[in-house]
Amino acid sequence: MTGSRAKNIISKIGQLIVVMVLLSIIVFALSRLTPGDPLKAYYGDGVERMSTEQKEEARERLGLNDSIPVQYVKWVKNAASGDYGISYKYKQPVTKVIGRVWQNTLLLGGLAFVLTFLFSFMLGMFLTMREGSLPDRIICKAGVVSSGIPAFFMALLLILFFAVKLPLFPTGGAYALGESGSIISRLYHLVLPLTVLVLEHLWYYTYMVRNKLMEETRKDYVLMCKAKGLSRKQILRKHCLRNIMPSMVTVMAIALPHILGGTYVVEMVFSYPGLGSLSFESAKYHDYNMLMVLSLLTGLIVVVFNILAQIIDERIDPRMKYEEVA
Repeated sequence: MTGSRAKNIISKIGQLIVVMVLLSIIVFALSRLTPGDPLKAYYGDGVERMSTEQKEEARERLGLNDSIPVQYVKWVKNAASGDYGISYKYKQPVTKVIGRVWQNTLLLGGLAFVLTFLFSFMLGMFLTMREGSLPDRIICKAGVVSSGIPAFFMALLLILFFAVKLPLFPTGGAYALGESGSIISRLYHLVLPLTVLVLEHLWYYTYMVRNKLMEETRKDYVLMCKAKGLSRKQILRKHCLRNIMPSMVTVMAIALPHILGGTYVVEMVFSYPGLGSLSFESAKYHDYNMLMVLSLLTGLIVVVFNILAQIIDERIDPRMKYEEVA
């Protein structure tokens, strides 16, 4: 088993490397084949006043005159030594620019993840205890409606009602001017973006919890618990919820990059300074180096957590591991 476990780990690392290499090639090629001039991002409006010779010199200096394969090989060599290039838009190393905002995305996505599953378990328990009742039917229908609304449209609605019509919350940003260290200001600016993210994913996972709990309530051991005099609430909390937790842990591992990815759209609508806003800007301004790092970082998160979910599955259900060894 030790040898098979080592092979399994090596296999997963190999999968990760292959996926990241393929992703880097695809993003590198597509970004450079997309119409647009990266000099516009680097020099701004000043590029319009540059002569043809000056533009050629600038392209040569930035390494844009080489063929795409040559550019890719140079980028890989520099990246291997820790040099990911400079941002054309910010004129700074991309790692330095990302280092200023990644905490904002982590805070927004992390809180959305925790609140989504906290409310999902609470609502799932509530609906299972009242299966078929009026609250169950109303919440189910409301959940279907809310999950069908696109995140950007929901964000615009919340801005319209709670930031314009009723100026209760700010329309965007991560904190008030000069209050970057204020926790209250940060939380205040997170209310609307968090609401959108939670509502966007809440019903999907609530429905999953509800269905899994209802499946458990129809098993034989529940009848035994009822015969012992346990209430439905006690059975759900002490037995059913515990039995569905292993499968839900796997779901949570897969859901984390999904919810973090949802922050990208929300950040754009609310002008929230994070990785999502940087991704949009890098694609818009052809900021190649920034786009590469952000794409690889996002891809790495998705692949790692999918592998983590697979590992959790193997731990929970040993049959998967035995089948792989066979």
